[in-house]
Amino acid sequence: MSDKNALIQPDRGQTAISIHLVDKDGLEAFLKERTPAQRAALAAHKFEADGYDYAIMPDGEDWAIAAGVANTADLSSWCLAKLARNLPAGTYRRAGGEPGPAMFGWITGQYRFERYLSEPDEEGPRVLLTGEPASIDAITAEAEAVMLVRDLVNTPAEDMGPAQLEAEAENLHKAFRAEIRVTRGDMLEREFPMVYAVGRAAARSHAPRMIELEWGDPKHPKIAIVGKGVCFDSGGLDIKPSSGMLLMKKDMGGAAHALALARLIMQAQLPVRLHMLVPAVENAVAGNSFRPGDVLKSRAGISVEIGNTDAEGRLVLGDALARAGENEPELIIDFATLTGAARVAVGPDLPALFAREDATADALLSAGKASDDPCWRLPLHEGYREYLKSEVADINNAGSSGFAGASTAALFLDKFVPKGTDWAHLDTFAWRPADKPGRPKGGAALGLRAAWHMLKQRYG
Repeated sequence: MSDKNALIQPDRGQTAISIHLVDKDGLEAFLKERTPAQRAALAAHKFEADGYDYAIMPDGEDWAIAAGVANTADLSSWCLAKLARNLPAGTYRRAGGEPGPAMFGWITGQYRFERYLSEPDEEGPRVLLTGEPASIDAITAEAEAVMLVRDLVNTPAEDMGPAQLEAEAENLHKAFRAEIRVTRGDMLEREFPMVYAVGRAAARSHAPRMIELEWGDPKHPKIAIVGKGVCFDSGGLDIKPSSGMLLMKKDMGGAAHALALARLIMQAQLPVRLHMLVPAVENAVAGNSFRPGDVLKSRAGISVEIGNTDAEGRLVLGDALARAGENEPELIIDFATLTGAARVAVGPDLPALFAREDATADALLSAGKASDDPCWRLPLHEGYREYLKSEVADINNAGSSGFAGASTAALFLDKFVPKGTDWAHLDTFAWRPADKPGRPKGGAALGLRAAWHMLKQRYG
């Protein structure tokens, strides 16, 4: 993005509309400093400095904005996001201070998914000025990564199948000179048999594949990023009801997170050896669909009895995690829209975090809190492994108890990660069911910023 078109630009003293941020504690003093005309305007707007509350007031021959925030000394990512969406096109600056972390929400607050609109919004951009130009590139890159996740998840499955995920990986390959490897067809069946089994019923245009990118100096610490790429999940022969299928275009949200995180890592030249893996499939229904009761081979040599064809995400991730472990990385992070049980446990806003190492879990939780991208840790409880027992195979993919669904899914994945490897699993929703400032209804990056900031702190 050129400086001319950037939504955040260096403050060089250019003409701009002032934004006065006010919290409850400072409201009385703020009002005393205003002119009678300004106080009258604020009273007419019933401005009380509540969060996201704002009012227009005269400012000489121009106008200015008063905006309520929780704490003017400690801004969040979202403090200015409502303004970025609602104000007229133009150039703005924070009066008496810097926007800091609120620059992020200023960018993401202007996001629109308009691919299928015949008359998209043509209002011009709202530009925010900052006296901290050194921070612009990093914040913009992070916002663009979040908006990439939104774009990928919001796109319907017909236009966002395995081939399109491969095309996104190709874009990264070209932009950052990463090595790319895509496994399909007979080779996929031999090397990634569970990925092949889940995706084999899809139309030829949505044929399954394993997408891998490798980047960075082989001498640097090895990390693997894995993302579930189920581009549409019908449930297979254990078919979902129509209400359950309605949002299944988002079931590749884990892949979207992996692609976006890989881009952040490469763009920032983080000193790691990156291995990104996306098993890309459509879980369709046809005469060659895999069945309940089937026993699948896996790349790891573990046999898997199919208790439910709608528990397919853990199957494709099992093969991907096994492949990731072969490079002996010191850290594996996977993202997946894996279980409804995680949503019951922690709701739509919080990715459920599972980790082998307490230090890694703590680092992710801390990074998420600091970057307004919170996660919540759930247990990898050893006692629940018995729920995955099979009488005919090494493990069952669905579990038998009906309890602890998010934990049993994570324990299934744990079986495919080499022992001793530091591993974190984020069971993310990748969707916002309601609109919030800077976070529109639709595809969402949940856990991406937490993982990115943790990696920067660990390797940067």
